[in-house]
Amino acid sequence: MHIEEALTKQYGPLMSIAQLAACLDRSAEGLRISLRTESEWSKSINATKLKLGRRVYFRTAEIALVLSGK
Repeated sequence: MHIEEALTKQYGPLMSIAQLAACLDRSAEGLRISLRTESEWSKSINATKLKLGRRVYFRTAEIALVLSGK
């Protein structure tokens, strides 16, 4: 099973910051702080960000690409 299939099956097409933190085995606050830094990793994760109103989500398919290194 591919990363994208597994993540989509577990979280759906969009991931909240809490779900992304759980996937990365980090705390939600620690992930928020990490995403504010100017690093290549944070830029690639922030590129998947989608804001719906005041809520922030991350596209699961694009997160899978980042995690697979593509």
